[in-house]
Amino acid sequence: MTSHINQVLRRLKVEFALLWLLPLLTAACYETEGLPQGIFVDHVQASYYLNTLGILLTIVCIPLSLRLFQLSLTRYVRQLPVLQALRSYRRWNEVRICLLLVPVLLNLSVYYWTLESTGLLCCGMTLTASLFCLPSRQRMENELALPAANDDLDTTETRPS
Repeated sequence: MTSHINQVLRRLKVEFALLWLLPLLTAACYETEGLPQGIFVDHVQASYYLNTLGILLTIVCIPLSLRLFQLSLTRYVRQLPVLQALRSYRRWNEVRICLLLVPVLLNLSVYYWTLESTGLLCCGMTLTASLFCLPSRQRMENELALPAANDDLDTTETRPS
């Protein structure tokens, strides 16, 4: 049982690291002129629409990623047998990371396309919100109501909530 938990936790940590690594790689591509900068600087209306889209996406995705996970956890995941609960927990964490990654990459691109700081601020807010999703063993045990470090747990039983 512990090996399954460790495997899921390791995978979640890699995915969380990718959430921070992809924006760094994207910024490096823009800074080394691998991707075009300032393509919408002279287009006031396009800049406005892109910044508005970035702001709205940030406003929607941050609370959605945090709240949707809690709703699925309390209503669905805790009712499953342990192995299925671990798989579902990992899947919902992946959904949450994707919900945060989309506004990060879009806002970072909007920043480089328009050269306005609004996109960078939204990107920073989303990355800061991702710190609430930092995977740890204690968090996983608490959220799934798993007994701490118990190899004798039957993986087919449904656990009480």
